[in-house]
Amino acid sequence: MPSHLSKASKFLSSAFTLRLAPNPAKFRCSVKLSTMSNGEGAVRFPLSASSTLVIQKGDITKWFIDGSTDAIVNPANERMLGGGGADGAIHRAAGPDLLQACYSVPEVRPGVRCPTGEARITQGFKLPASHVIHTVGPIYRSDSNPEVYLSAAYRNSLSIAKSNNIQYVAFPAISCGVYGYPYDEAATVALSTIRESVNDLKEVHFVLFADDIYTVWLDKANELLKA
Repeated sequence: MPSHLSKASKFLSSAFTLRLAPNPAKFRCSVKLSTMSNGEGAVRFPLSASSTLVIQKGDITKWFIDGSTDAIVNPANERMLGGGGADGAIHRAAGPDLLQACYSVPEVRPGVRCPTGEARITQGFKLPASHVIHTVGPIYRSDSNPEVYLSAAYRNSLSIAKSNNIQYVAFPAISCGVYGYPYDEAATVALSTIRESVNDLKEVHFVLFADDIYTVWLDKANELLKA
């Protein structure tokens, strides 16, 4: 990464202390298929001795593991008051209590509860998963250094999960909707960041609704995470 991106990445890092997982190159990364009760067939990639990445198709609002140590990630906007796409779907599925919980998150400046690249956490309310982690990805053609902000969104989501005793996290493809991030580039950033910052979480899932995004993510995982 160029020096200016490295500096920006350090600036965007959350205040939480991160514990990097062991080098995944030390582990034999075999890919296998499994069937999950709350999603379609999933492809699993070991990241470390204790952490696994899972890529699957499905509806993230219906995803869960145990209802107590699991969280889905909401691709929010900086206001954190709902929106379109996955953000709106998560709010509808969680019910009105989620919006009230978001209102209770302090603004860091007028109209901004979660700046781009940062993360916040609330209860999941009517969702089957116990928590919602809200993060804001970059607008690809508007934000400077979108790679840095996208990486920060994933990294800070993992960090806040770990600090709240979450062991299972499900992500959508952050910034790949109306924010216009090219799928291949977004997959590279997402998977590389998770590999480096998994923090010994038991499982990190990507629950992807669209066939084309699922295919890109799976191809990129086979490229980046294979033995």
